[in-house]
Amino acid sequence: MEQALSKIRPHTSSSLAHQKTPATLLLALESTFKEQSTEFSPTAYFAALLTTLDGTIQKKELGLDDGDVLPAELYLLALVSPYVATPVLRGNLNTVLSLTAPLFPSLKSHAPALRSQLTLYHTLFQALDRTQLEIQGIRQTFASILQLAVDPRPKVRKKAADVIKDVLAAPPPPLVQHPYSGRVADWIQSVLSEVNSGPLSKNKTGKVSEAPGTETAIHLLAFLRPLLANLPASSLPPITNSLLLLPRLGNQYLSQSAYSIISDLFSLTEEDGTNPVSEQVSDILGAILSSTPAKSDTTLTPAWAQVLGNAMIAFNSIDSEACAREISKVWKTIWPILESSDAPSRKSAAQALGMLCRCYTPDLIAFALNDNDAKSVLGKAINQVTKAFESLQYARAMPELLSITSSLIVSLRLRTPSRTSPTAAESLLLPLIAKIGELRTQKGFEYKESADATLAIAMQTLGPHVLLQILPLNLEPADRDANREPRAYLLPLLSHPHPSPLSHFVSYFVPLSERMFDLQQKADGEGRQSEAKVWSVLVAQIWSGLAGYCSGATDLKEGLSPVFSQLLSQLLYSQPELRPAALKALKVLVDSNINVVSPKSDKIKISEALSVEDATGNIVFLRSQAESWLAVFFNVFGSVDRDGRGMVGDVISSWASIAGEEEITKAYTKAIDLFKTSLASQQKVPLQPNDSGSITTTTQDILILLLPHLSTTDAMALFNACLTSEILSGKDNGAQKRGYKILAKLVESGKVIVDAEVILRQLDEFMDGLAPAAKKDRFNLLALLVPSIPSSAMHVIPSLIPEAVLGTKEPSEKARMAAFDLILCMGRKMNEGGIVKRSMMNGMDEDDAEGNGGDATANIEEFMTMVAGGLAGASPHMISATVTAISRLVFEFKDNISPKMHTEILTTLLVFLTSANREIVKSILGFVKLAIHTLPTDLVRPHLNELVPALLTWSHDHKNHFKAKVRHIFERLLRRFTWDEVYTCAGEGDASKVLINIKKRKERAKRKKVAREDAEDPDISTAKPVTGDAFEDVIYGSESELDDSDDEAPITTGNGAVKKNNEGGARLRVDDDEPMDLLQGAVSRITNVTSNRRRKPGQEASHFKTDEDTGKMIIDDQDSGSESGVVDRAATDVAGSAYRESITSVDGFTRGANGRVKFNKDTKKRRRENDGVVEDAEMVDAGADNGKAKAVKRRLEPKFGHEFKAKKAGGDIKKGGVDPYAYMTLSQAAKKTGRGGAVTSASQANGSYQHL
Repeated sequence: MEQALSKIRPHTSSSLAHQKTPATLLLALESTFKEQSTEFSPTAYFAALLTTLDGTIQKKELGLDDGDVLPAELYLLALVSPYVATPVLRGNLNTVLSLTAPLFPSLKSHAPALRSQLTLYHTLFQALDRTQLEIQGIRQTFASILQLAVDPRPKVRKKAADVIKDVLAAPPPPLVQHPYSGRVADWIQSVLSEVNSGPLSKNKTGKVSEAPGTETAIHLLAFLRPLLANLPASSLPPITNSLLLLPRLGNQYLSQSAYSIISDLFSLTEEDGTNPVSEQVSDILGAILSSTPAKSDTTLTPAWAQVLGNAMIAFNSIDSEACAREISKVWKTIWPILESSDAPSRKSAAQALGMLCRCYTPDLIAFALNDNDAKSVLGKAINQVTKAFESLQYARAMPELLSITSSLIVSLRLRTPSRTSPTAAESLLLPLIAKIGELRTQKGFEYKESADATLAIAMQTLGPHVLLQILPLNLEPADRDANREPRAYLLPLLSHPHPSPLSHFVSYFVPLSERMFDLQQKADGEGRQSEAKVWSVLVAQIWSGLAGYCSGATDLKEGLSPVFSQLLSQLLYSQPELRPAALKALKVLVDSNINVVSPKSDKIKISEALSVEDATGNIVFLRSQAESWLAVFFNVFGSVDRDGRGMVGDVISSWASIAGEEEITKAYTKAIDLFKTSLASQQKVPLQPNDSGSITTTTQDILILLLPHLSTTDAMALFNACLTSEILSGKDNGAQKRGYKILAKLVESGKVIVDAEVILRQLDEFMDGLAPAAKKDRFNLLALLVPSIPSSAMHVIPSLIPEAVLGTKEPSEKARMAAFDLILCMGRKMNEGGIVKRSMMNGMDEDDAEGNGGDATANIEEFMTMVAGGLAGASPHMISATVTAISRLVFEFKDNISPKMHTEILTTLLVFLTSANREIVKSILGFVKLAIHTLPTDLVRPHLNELVPALLTWSHDHKNHFKAKVRHIFERLLRRFTWDEVYTCAGEGDASKVLINIKKRKERAKRKKVAREDAEDPDISTAKPVTGDAFEDVIYGSESELDDSDDEAPITTGNGAVKKNNEGGARLRVDDDEPMDLLQGAVSRITNVTSNRRRKPGQEASHFKTDEDTGKMIIDDQDSGSESGVVDRAATDVAGSAYRESITSVDGFTRGANGRVKFNKDTKKRRRENDGVVEDAEMVDAGADNGKAKAVKRRLEPKFGHEFKAKKAGGDIKKGGVDPYAYMTLSQAAKKTGRGGAVTSASQANGSYQHL
């Protein structure tokens, strides 16, 4: 509430009456509070405003114009009421009703005051209990708000709709549904009935035009949509009947909205899982089918088709047999829409037909399987889709036909009569799939991506062992000799999960890959590098498909034979290119079975053919091989470089999760023994500078992977093994870093029980040998140990503070974040309470402890005092780090710190603002920005006299961006304090001019912002990017309304050209060499309108002349330098270099890993890169653009005499004209013209001639 009120107080000097009156009233109330020593609480504001409102009504000062008191009182009541306690609102209900309810009639013509009244009742209704909702005044007020839901004013209508929506969504306990929901439903039904009963107006031609109630109906539907889930189920059927009558009013948008809401109704479910309109689905379906829109109605058709598909889905869930009888009729009704030229209509029709495919019952599928003449409903649909691929009527609908085919394949994955039987898709759709495969191989087919998506669905449903029988790969030389079309595009589809057995890969693809590997070796040996690369890619694609076979393999025990396992292990060792594919397959092999066995319902079932029993048997089989496979993975992990260990580590984690405790213990024993041996040898023979992948660090990485699966005994042994000086103080930075990481993970896992006080003292002994690379992990370990410190041992925390504070200035961002987390952990621990035994603190004896008061109570203020001790540090680095740490603590614990402590912190830190050290001042500016943003204004106001002059001393300093930072701070000050409060503290002289300049720039920026908002698209978001951390946003986010530079260039929004809609344009490609058969195979000749604009190889050659005798191109100078060519090249340059310029140019920027923007520096090198573009400032007419000059960018043209320009010097041609000593002929000089077209003056020419 204080933050909201602080934005109102500065408007006491506003020139706008509607802003000045609330601010004046607020200050008057607060002055009364001060006189009466009343706390500034929400209840006090609420009571005072009610008293003021009562007095205004008693005086009959009911004016609602700008500057009147009544609107200001309602505005402040609406602002304060959300923060008032619920019992207070309930206790003052009668008072609020008696004062505000009679105002509704007079407020209806004044939208701002009416919105304030609605906001007040928004809060009031949500605070009432069940009995108060039955009060007559409350019911009448709710009815008045209900009428405003269709008000013609958008803001009033939205506010009323929000009130009703939120009230219905939060019923008073223990009710599940709000008592007013039935009343709202009855009102909606009555308004719809009134709209539908109105007359249809006709124009002079006799055609039906828009009815008078159309606008009301549009507002009502926008109000109804978010309320559907909160209305009584019994009220939805009559509302649905009324919605079906709205299309007769002749408004396309209204009809579309009605159908869209009906679609939402079908997706609703009650607590018992039923649909509230289930009993009326049949009637609704009939009404929709009887109101088929015209083919030319591109607005209504998509919504109509969508609601029809949703109706069939709902009908199928209620009565699948009755729905099956309607499928044929609905299919015939929707199918003609695919001939439309409108792309959204075709897309919506394809979606609706896809929903119909989900409605096929097992009986319909069984009947189609036994139907040899294709007379069944399903058979006719498949036949119709197959013929459409050859018809010109559906030339535009190729992607939609492929989408429908995908839906058919998915709906026919049923296996009857047993789980091992072939799918229905295999029996019914193979000819259609073969047709799509044939189209995919044709060179002129332009929908290859859509065809690949359909074939991918077929691959996942049928499996490669079925699909490759009708669409063979044809990749070997024998197939090429037989002129068979290759289908290499099928290989990338193998990686999707499918039902084919693993033995098929072993029997089909393993021999194929071996033959291809031999062909690769042969081509490589004969010097055919391109061919060898092709065979290498094909082999890699084959092995990438192994993951699809391993996903839910039903024949795992037979497929993963010892021979194949040996082949996989050899491949992991000897084939680095195929290693990722093999590792992925081995990981999927384990994960897919675990997902099936997992009892969690959110797990996706990998394979319908794999049962839980089969998956359990597979896991038992894999567990028996885990020990040998882990040994292989460990060897591979040690042999690959650091960048390739991530995938190997993931596979080790997966296999370790299914391994038994005995296998894990054996693997751990081998790894820890090897680690100790390598560590001992490393002590004797130090590491070389380039020895980055030592055995010690490799074994530590393996131990980290095994750590989650270790037993408690092994975990404790590992913890003790790592908590030694050889590791945590050793010279091997990698081993030290991993040692801290292992300790942190063990503490986090909870498998080890540690004495935090003892461990922290041991870690303190290892500080001398700490490497910079290990600081992040050390901070993480300390942050995990701090919560375990006993409340009686809080004296350990002060010893950690210097290390954590200095860590906030680490170069590594991750280390800095970890240091901040450690500081916050210590703050939270101190805030929980305890005893700080000062006599046991490092560096303090018993006499010093008694002199300081003995033991202290642990709290956040005591911790702040400990941290503030760093302000007495000897180095500016320590002082700056301490200020940053205090800023973080103030931001986190601002509510737990007393106002007295806040005042002491402000007073202490503001002294450093006059420091001469920039590092300290930079941290202090961050704290000041935080204090202004976070702390209450009453705490900051007493310090303005010291703060403002101190900030103004840095307002002209450009180093470290101090000028911009100070400007941002003053902007924040002016948002929270009035102009007079800040300006009076600035004093006289040049310092006060800085504030005046900031005020002017701020007002100018606001005017420009308003102008931009009027010109820009309102849908474009102008929100500032955030880093994701609130503290980072406050400290480093500028939130400035002004530009950092002094030149406020206008912001352009790009060109406003509207892209033409080229969708739906399909043409036939003409081939003069071959006649076209329009009855069959014409789909390969179909092309889009936009496809002719694609760049084709050699197309530039057609622009040049050719010699008729020799056929050679003739390139003239005027051809190469033509204006069109220059324009084309310029367009190409702009399109091709936009990304490069955004990265390298002066105006470009880059983003870091956390999303921060880093602007490029304005260097000479970057300026030289843009020397081809100059800015020519041309003055325009005095009346245009306020007389300002416009900067017009144009291409730099060669100047007169450029051939004589010196390469290293500026040359003899001067900017003002021809130099008298320019060496050129008189004829050349005579050709030069000035800006107005005049010939070079005679004096210049004579001067040139005299020196020739």
